[in-house]
Amino acid sequence: MTGAGHPYPVDEFLAAVRAEILAEHRNDAESAVKVALSKGRLLSNSGGTREYSFECRTWHDSLDGVPVLARASRSRKAWSPAEASRAPDGTVRLVTRADLGSAPATVQIRQDDSANWAALAERLETVGGQDSPIDAGHAGWLVGRGTPRTGRAANPGQWVANWEGLQLNPRQRDAVAQGLASEVLFLWGPPGTGKTDVVGHIVEGSFRQGLRVLFLAPTNVAVDQALERMCSLLEHEKDFADGIVQRAGNVVLSSLRSRYGDQVDPSRIAALLVESIDRQISAAADQLKGARAALALHDRARELESDLATATEQLAEASRVRDAAAGTVPGADAEAARLRLALAKAGTPTGLFAERKAAKLRGLRSALQDEEARAATAREVVASAARRWTAAEKQAAEARHALPAAYAAVVGIPLRQTVTESAASLQERLDELGRKRQRIQDEVRSRCRVLGATVAKAVQSRKLLDEIDVVVIDEAGMVNLPSAWLAAGLARKRVIVAGDFRQLPAVTKGDGDREASEEQRAHSRMWTARDAFHAAGLVDPSGRVRQDPRLVALDTQYRMREPICAVVNEVAYPDAPLRTGRGNTSRLPFAPLIDSPVILVDTSGRRISGGGRKPHMSNAVHAAVIHELVRGLQYEGVLPGRKWQEVPEGERATDRLAVISPYREQVKALKSSLAHRFGEDYDGLVDTVHRFQGSQRPIVLLDTVAGAGRDAGFFYSGTGLSSQTCRLLNVALSRAQDHLVVVADVAFLREHLAPHSEALAMVGHLETYAQTISADQLVPIRDADQLAALSEEELARPAFFEHSEVLDAVAWDVERAQHSIELYSAFMDAAPVRRWARMLGLRTAAGLRITVFTRPPEEQHEPSRVARHRELVHLLEAAGCRVEFRDRMHEKVLILDGSVLWHGSKNLLANIGPTDLMMRYTDPASCDRVRRLMERTRMERPARVPWRPADSATAVPEPPAQRAETSDTVSPGLVRNGRLYLDVPYGQKDEAKLQLKAQWDKAVRLWWVDAATVTREQAARWLP
Repeated sequence: MTGAGHPYPVDEFLAAVRAEILAEHRNDAESAVKVALSKGRLLSNSGGTREYSFECRTWHDSLDGVPVLARASRSRKAWSPAEASRAPDGTVRLVTRADLGSAPATVQIRQDDSANWAALAERLETVGGQDSPIDAGHAGWLVGRGTPRTGRAANPGQWVANWEGLQLNPRQRDAVAQGLASEVLFLWGPPGTGKTDVVGHIVEGSFRQGLRVLFLAPTNVAVDQALERMCSLLEHEKDFADGIVQRAGNVVLSSLRSRYGDQVDPSRIAALLVESIDRQISAAADQLKGARAALALHDRARELESDLATATEQLAEASRVRDAAAGTVPGADAEAARLRLALAKAGTPTGLFAERKAAKLRGLRSALQDEEARAATAREVVASAARRWTAAEKQAAEARHALPAAYAAVVGIPLRQTVTESAASLQERLDELGRKRQRIQDEVRSRCRVLGATVAKAVQSRKLLDEIDVVVIDEAGMVNLPSAWLAAGLARKRVIVAGDFRQLPAVTKGDGDREASEEQRAHSRMWTARDAFHAAGLVDPSGRVRQDPRLVALDTQYRMREPICAVVNEVAYPDAPLRTGRGNTSRLPFAPLIDSPVILVDTSGRRISGGGRKPHMSNAVHAAVIHELVRGLQYEGVLPGRKWQEVPEGERATDRLAVISPYREQVKALKSSLAHRFGEDYDGLVDTVHRFQGSQRPIVLLDTVAGAGRDAGFFYSGTGLSSQTCRLLNVALSRAQDHLVVVADVAFLREHLAPHSEALAMVGHLETYAQTISADQLVPIRDADQLAALSEEELARPAFFEHSEVLDAVAWDVERAQHSIELYSAFMDAAPVRRWARMLGLRTAAGLRITVFTRPPEEQHEPSRVARHRELVHLLEAAGCRVEFRDRMHEKVLILDGSVLWHGSKNLLANIGPTDLMMRYTDPASCDRVRRLMERTRMERPARVPWRPADSATAVPEPPAQRAETSDTVSPGLVRNGRLYLDVPYGQKDEAKLQLKAQWDKAVRLWWVDAATVTREQAARWLP
C-alpha cells in the first residue's frame, strides 16, 4: 500500500493524471474551437467564485452544457476552468474562480478536454476504499505485478461453436484456447490479422463458460464493430432477444443498430418487455381519470347543496340583524331630539351658577353625540344586512337552479364512497405497475451477460454490471495506462488485453508539456503515455517484443496484398514480420494508373516552398498530384464521376479510396479543393491518420506532405519501434488493401529524416520495390502558348510552368482577369517592377482592383536598397495599384479573380535564379486558404531592427548584417571581407555550389558567396 491507503501504483497514476489536467490547461489548443467574449463585467464575487456577464457575437453549439476553459484573449497563461451558459438575449454568463478583472475587455473560452481525466482521478481516489469495486491484484497484472495463471483449454470446442470448422489459422486457435484457460492474455493483433474474430470467439467461449463479460474499447465505433461480431456468434443462444448481449451507451454503427438494435439496446429491450405493462398503465390511467370525473360530479352536487344551505342560513341571519337594528333607530332618534331641546333651553351659562350650567351643557352635548352615533351605526347595520340578504338570495337562487342538473348528472353513478374507494385502488395499481416497470428495466440489466462500452464510460460509471468475471480491453494500445489499470481491476477472474502497441497510442499531453520539468514529463511518459503491453514488460526498451507466456502474437494478415505488407513489415514489424494470407490480385477494375500494388509518386523535382511558420505542414504540389490521381481514377472508372447518380454501396468514392495526410493544414486544403473540383460526394475522403484507425480501403493515397522548411515536422521526428512516428506510419500504410500510393518528396525526406529511422526505411523500401513515377507524369508541364488552346476543364487542372514560361503564362492570365488581382512578392527589383507596372496599369485603367503585397522598405538589408524599394512602391502606386506591406513575408503567390492561383518559388517582382518554378491551378477554396494563411502568419513587428539613416532622430542599433564587418565571430548571414556566409546543410552543398557558386571556408567551417554578385534574396534559403 502507498499514500493514503492507496495500493500501488495509484499514487503514481494520480500524479500523472493531474499532470495531464495541468497540461491541458496550459495548452494553447490551436486547433480547438474557441469563442470570443467581449465587454465583460463582474456581477458577483462570493467565496472566491466570480460571476461575469459578456457579450458574444458568434457562439458555437459544441460549448453548450459542457465544462469550458477561459482566459484573457492573447494571453499565453494557463486556462482556468469555468462554466458558461447563454441567455436568451445572447449574453453569456461565465462562472469561474479565475480573476479576470472587474471589466475584462475580451476573453476566450474553449471546451475543457480534461473532464475525462478529472473523472479518472476521482475514481482512482476511491481505490482501496471499502466500497471500491477495483481488485488491485488483478489490475496489477497490467503493470507486471503478480503471477497470473496461464494455460490452454484442452477442448475449446466445448465452448466455441463449430470449433473444428472455423477458418482460424493455428496462431488464432492458440489465442482462443489460451484466452479461455488463463487469468490474463495479451493478444498482439497487427493490422488485418483477425484480432476481432479471435476476441469474438474468446467472448463467445467465456459466455458459454457461464462468465459475465465486460468488453471495452476506446471509441464507440470500435465497441460497435466488435459487438456486432459477438452478436453474430451468440444470436442463436436462448434469451438472446431478451438482452444477454447489451450496449452501454448510444449505438453509433448503423449496421449494429439495424441488425441487432432491438436485442442489444437496453432501452429498446425494456420497451418491448414492458409493452403489456404500458398498456395496463394506460388502461388504469384512463379508469382513474373516469373515477376522478365521477367524483367531481358527486362533489359538484354536494357543493351546490352546501351553497344552498349556507345561503338560507345567511338570509335568516341577515333578516334578524336587520330587524334588530331597524328597531334601534327610532329610539335613538327620539332621544337625540330630546337632548337638542334641552340644550336649546339651557341657554348661555352666566351668573353665580355659570360653572354648574357649563358642566351640564357639556354632559348634554356628549349624550347627544352618543345617541347620534348609535342611530348612524344602526342604520349602517341595516344597510349591510340588506346587502348580505341580497347576496344570499342570489346564491340560493343559483344553487336551486343548478341542483336539478347536478342531480341528473350523478344518476347511474355509484355512490361517492364507492367511487372514492375505486380511485384509491386504481392509484395503488398505477404505482405498482410503475414499480414493476422499473424492476423490468433493472431486470434487463441483470440479464446481461456480455456488455459493450467505451473505456471512458467504464471509468466514469459507478456500476455497469452487478458482477464482472471477464474484462476484455480491445485496441488497448490506444488506452492510457491508468484507465486500462482501472478497467482490469473490475475483473474477478480473467483479463484479456488485445491490440497492437505499434499502432496509434493514447492521446496524452503531460509527456510533452513544455512548462513541466523533465522529471515530470518522464513521470507522464511512465504512467500515462505507456500502454499495457509496455507496462507489463512485454516490450523491451528498444521497442522489440519479448517472448512471454502471457503473450500470443497473431502473425498472418488477410487485408493487404503482399507488396503492401512488405512495406508495413519494413516500417513496423522488422522483428516479427507478418505473413500474407490473401491473394496478390486486386479486387478493383483494372486501371493502368494503379496497375501495381505499391506506387511511389516522387515530387522531388517539383518543389514549391510552403507558406507560414510551419511550411512542412502543407504542400501545394502534393495537393495537385492527388487531384490528378483522383481525376485519373475517375477517368478509368475506378471512382464514380461527379455526375454519377445512385452509386451502389461498395462503389462510392469513400468506399474505395482514402487520402491520408499527417497534418491538418494539408487535410483542410485537400478537403476543400477536392469538394470544389469533384463534388460534395467526396466529402469524407480525406483525413488525418488518427481518423482512419480501424478502417480499411482498397486504395490508400498517403500524402507525406513534407517538402519545405528546415525539417520534416513532428510527424517524422520519432525513431524506434515504439515511437509515435512508427505507430502513425504503420496505421497509415496498413489501411490499404489492394493499392498503396505514397506521394513523397524523396530528396527532401532523405535529407531531413534521421538515419535509421522507420520513416527513412519506408522511403528506402519504396525506392527499391515500388513502381516509381514522377510528379511530372501526373501534373503536366505546360508552355505559355498552350493556354489559349485549352478547354476550361483542362485549364482547371494543376500544371507546372518552367521559369522561362512563367512570365508569358502569367501575362496571359492577367489579360483575362475580370475583377481583381492580388500579387504577393516579398522582394522587388527595378526591371520586373517596370514591366509589371506597364501591364498592371492597363488593367487598373480597365477597372480591376489590384493589390500588391511586399515587405516594407525598412526591412531591406542594405541602406541602398531602402530608397530603391520606396521608388518601386511609388512606381506601382502610380500605375493604380494598392501596395500593402507585410513584415517578414516570404510568400510568392498570384491570385486572379479569387479563383486562379499561381504559387511557387518565384518572386514575380524580383530577378530570378535558374531553378524558379511556378504552379497554376483553379480553385477558389485554395485561394481563400492561401489568403487566410498569409494573414494569420503576418508578424506584428519586423524580424530585424529596420535600417534608418544616420541622421535619424532616434538612434537604432545596426542590424546584425551591418555589424558583421566589425564582429570577431563569423556566423551565417554576416558579411566579412565581401563574403556573405550561409547556413548550408551537407546535403544541399552541391545545390548551393551550382546555383550561387558557393565556396567552403575551412577556417570558419561555413559556405560563402560573393556579396557583390549574389543578393540576399537569391540566398534567402540558406540565411537565418
